[in-house]
Amino acid sequence: MAVVKVTKDNFESEVLNSDKTVLIDFWASWCGPCRMLSPIIDSLAEETDEVKICKVNVDEENDLAGSFGVMSIPTLIVIKDKKIINQSVGVQQKAAIKQMLGIK
Repeated sequence: MAVVKVTKDNFESEVLNSDKTVLIDFWASWCGPCRMLSPIIDSLAEETDEVKICKVNVDEENDLAGSFGVMSIPTLIVIKDKKIINQSVGVQQKAAIKQMLGIK
């Protein structure tokens, strides 16, 4: 499954109304650690259909990032049934992200 670009306009339909667990990667193009994490996120999206993988560009969607209290990037937030169930800040290894998502 491809990575979904999330904006304030499609947030409700893509994240809140998703029947799957959702991983949101808050990132920016100028952020070195975000660029390191991006291939890992893209790889996870290709490997699994169990979860929906989304990205939010904090420069374009500042209000959305602010609503989640994102202060540093990259920030990963896992949402299930409209609730945050896990989150992390900084570059994570693929195994750690899978553990956050509860997938093997």
